Amino acid sequence: MQAQKTSTAPVSPVPVPDGNGTPVSQLALRRVAIDTWHENVAYLHRDCAVYRAEGFQALSKIEVRANGRRILATVNVVDDPAIVGCHELGLSEDAFAQLGVNNGHTVAVAQAEPPESMGALFRKIAGERLGRDDFRAIVRDIAGHRYSKIELTAFVVACNRDELDREEVFFLSDAMVATGQRLDWHEPLVVDKHCIGGIPGNRTSMLVVPIVAAHGMLCPKTSSRAITSPAGTADTMEVLANVELPLEQLQSIVREHRGCLAWGGTAQLSPADDVLISVERPLSIDSPGQMVASILSKKIAAGSTHLVLDIPIGPTAKVRSMPEAQRLRRLFEYVAHRLGLSLDVVITDGRQPVGNGIGPVLEARDVMRVLENDPRAPNDLRQKALRLAGRLIECDPDVRGGDGYGIARDILDSGRALARMQAIIQAQGDKDFDHNNPQLGTLSFEVNAAASGVVAGIDNLQIARIARLAGAPKVQGAGVDLLCKLGDTVAQGQPLYRVHAGFAADLEFARQACTHATGYRIGTADDVPRVFVEF
Repeated sequence: MQAQKTSTAPVSPVPVPDGNGTPVSQLALRRVAIDTWHENVAYLHRDCAVYRAEGFQALSKIEVRANGRRILATVNVVDDPAIVGCHELGLSEDAFAQLGVNNGHTVAVAQAEPPESMGALFRKIAGERLGRDDFRAIVRDIAGHRYSKIELTAFVVACNRDELDREEVFFLSDAMVATGQRLDWHEPLVVDKHCIGGIPGNRTSMLVVPIVAAHGMLCPKTSSRAITSPAGTADTMEVLANVELPLEQLQSIVREHRGCLAWGGTAQLSPADDVLISVERPLSIDSPGQMVASILSKKIAAGSTHLVLDIPIGPTAKVRSMPEAQRLRRLFEYVAHRLGLSLDVVITDGRQPVGNGIGPVLEARDVMRVLENDPRAPNDLRQKALRLAGRLIECDPDVRGGDGYGIARDILDSGRALARMQAIIQAQGDKDFDHNNPQLGTLSFEVNAAASGVVAGIDNLQIARIARLAGAPKVQGAGVDLLCKLGDTVAQGQPLYRVHAGFAADLEFARQACTHATGYRIGTADDVPRVFVEF
């Protein structure tokens, strides 16, 4: 790591009183170019006089102030003066950006008071039920980066172990909305569509948004990046256009074109959710209560009034049975009603990936083929997007129930959806993507059928894992291109899918994963699992 150097003269670490008479010490700020992923980290040299005098310890919390701003950070102790000197305080990327001052600026450092919500956190760890004020206090401290990763993990695990009841889920959702910005579009009907995830290649949002926007409905789609999946909507849209948009530009695009497809991280909508996700995903914790709070808080904060929610079910999906899907549906409906959000839950086919491509470039190729009515377009992606768009269009009071699908199909077939998508791409910053000649990873190999028969099973989790090992989403052209889907008849030795990678090491990791398990099961037509859908 190359630390950013500063020529600032040493700052005396002599304690001086702050505005409340509390002694604080002053140091020179140094930006340490380390991404600590939603955790504020401060770096102090072991021989720093402040470190010795204040009795700081590794992982203790400190308060850093400058120019009227204040952040809390977790201390890491450094022995290398190339990272931070004895007269300096280093801050990680997130923390440095939040403080908002230049490298070398004098900052005040003091012991941090424990978060006010610590008592409520301990009660939740003990298994107690928390009230509305408890959750507001906890979420306020989470959004303020007053919790360490250890404390965040304790909260996430406690909520997962003693599952939140539906009132607690509402309290958590409401608190998450209250801690961030909340957009107001000054329109009575603002629509959105969301999927709970777990299905590779499921890029229906990139088709639903231009279809409903072409119908005239307002659809400000702020999407996430992938954390454990091969691509999020924002990763795939980034192949076509810029997705990191200032809030003012995002609002302008939505007002002019009735829709957008942007990364939600720049808008500060439900910021506590982003912090919680940084702990939940590495632990693979996705409890129903936290999922509901995460999704609905973001939609309410984005100003949505109507939401169509996609819950896929299948043997390797997040939800694997109809009773489980119905329980989750009822929880979503209860909390959405309490939040004043009109919700339409759709249970869909999650037995296999949607579309052919898995990875940013491959998924963008599929989306553009559907928009252009290309005969090579994956029909499952087209049909699912039309049905979801149709459900949203039926939120329009001028549309009769059951007519939405036909309207969505006409918008897509006529080219109006393509024209609207092109306008959104131009407004966000066109990347000149050529879907007829996509820039895929130059290294590749094919995985072939071990026997003749029918494709009777495709493991969503394994296919997604192979795509990530190949480099997706960091390498946009990496991923898996599916050549066979459920129910297809295959001959022994026939290619099932092709893996693309940009680097030899990634290719080898993916090859080893395929050797261990291809993700495909070959059997007979009777072995294909039943589909449960509620379109």
